Amino acid sequence: MTSAIRELLAAGPEANIDEWMKGRSFPLVEGKNATLVWRGDADEVRLRHFIFGLETSQPLARIEGTNLWYLEVEIPPRSRVEYKLEVRRGDKNEWIRDPLNPHRAHDPFGANSVLQGAGYEIPVWTRPDPKARAGLLEPFSIHSEAFGEARTGHLYLPPRFRKTRQYPLLVIHDGSDYMRFAGMKTVLDNLIERLEIPALVAVFIDSPDRLREYADDERHARFVTEELSPRLAKRLPLLDTPKGRCLMGASFGGVAALSTAVRYPNYWGRLLLQSGSFAFTDIGHQNHRGPLFNPVVRFMNAFREDPKAISERVFVSCGVYESLIYENRSLVPLLDETGMQVRFVEARDGHNWENWRDRSREGLSWLFPGPLLMIYE
Repeated sequence: MTSAIRELLAAGPEANIDEWMKGRSFPLVEGKNATLVWRGDADEVRLRHFIFGLETSQPLARIEGTNLWYLEVEIPPRSRVEYKLEVRRGDKNEWIRDPLNPHRAHDPFGANSVLQGAGYEIPVWTRPDPKARAGLLEPFSIHSEAFGEARTGHLYLPPRFRKTRQYPLLVIHDGSDYMRFAGMKTVLDNLIERLEIPALVAVFIDSPDRLREYADDERHARFVTEELSPRLAKRLPLLDTPKGRCLMGASFGGVAALSTAVRYPNYWGRLLLQSGSFAFTDIGHQNHRGPLFNPVVRFMNAFREDPKAISERVFVSCGVYESLIYENRSLVPLLDETGMQVRFVEARDGHNWENWRDRSREGLSWLFPGPLLMIYE
C-alpha cells in the first residue's frame, strides 16, 4: 500500500480530503504499488483495465464518511497500462477517463487514461524537437489494378531529400493511425536528425477494409509489391535491393506485412511486425477469436508447417499485457530457424498505439542502422 493512502486511512472520517489531495499527482505510484483515486458520489466505482490475464473489472473502495474511492494495484516498474473508470449511479452506468490523471492515450475509438509505472517515461524522441529538420509529407493517390480502384495514402520524403541519392523504402500499414496515434512522422524526423536511422522514404498506406485485406489477401500483397513499390521506384531514387525495402505493421497490419513477404519471398528484405495478430491452431482449424481470424489461421497454420526464409531481417515486438503475446512468442523461433536474422522485444504494455510508438526506435534502428549505429553492425 502506498504511504499516502495509509496516511489518509489513518486519519479516518475526520480527514481533510482537500488538504490531502493538494499537491499530489494521481494515480499515486510508489515502487511497484499504485493507488487509483476517484472522488465523487456514486453507488459503485470500478477499474476497467486492458491487461490480458487479469480480472478486467476491479472495485474501488470508498473511505467511510467521505466521497473518496481508492484501489491499490501492483504494477511492475516501467509498465504502462491504459484504463477507464466505470461509475454507477442508480441505473446509470458510464465509463469515464480518470479526471485526476492528466495522462491520456488516443486511438480510433477515443481515449483512455494511462497508468505509468515507476520508471516509465514517454521517450523524448517521440516528442516534436524544434532542432530536428522536418521531412515533407504529401498525399498521393494511385489506381490499383489489384483492387480495381484508387488507393490513397501519404508519402514521406526525408529532410534534405535529393534526387541524386538513393533511399530505403518503408511501407507502413494503417498509415493514418500510425501518424495520428503513434506520431510516426515526428519519430522519423527525430531518428533521422539523430543519425540513428538513415534518411528514408516512407509511404503511409490505409485500407478501407483492413480486417479482410490485411488477412493474407492476395490482392493486397500484389498491390504493395507489384504496383505501389515499382511506381514509387520510377518516381523516386529508391534502393533497388531487398535490404532497402521494409514492410511495417501492427496487429492485422503485422499479418499483412508477413503474408505479403511470404507471397513475395526475398523482395522485402526488412520486416517490422508489432503485436501481430498471428492466430493459429495446434489441432484442427477452429479458432477462439472468431470468423474474422479464419483467413489468418489458415495462413499461419500453413506457414508454421513449412517456415521458409522470406526476408533478411525481422523485428518483432509485443506487449506482455496483451492476449497476442503467446502467438508472437511462438512465431519467433520459427522465423529464427529459417536462418533469417530475428530480434524480439517484449514490453510491459498492451495492444495499443503508444506501445507500438515506443518500440519503433529500436525496430527501425536495427533494421536500418544509421551512421551512429553502423559501428555495431
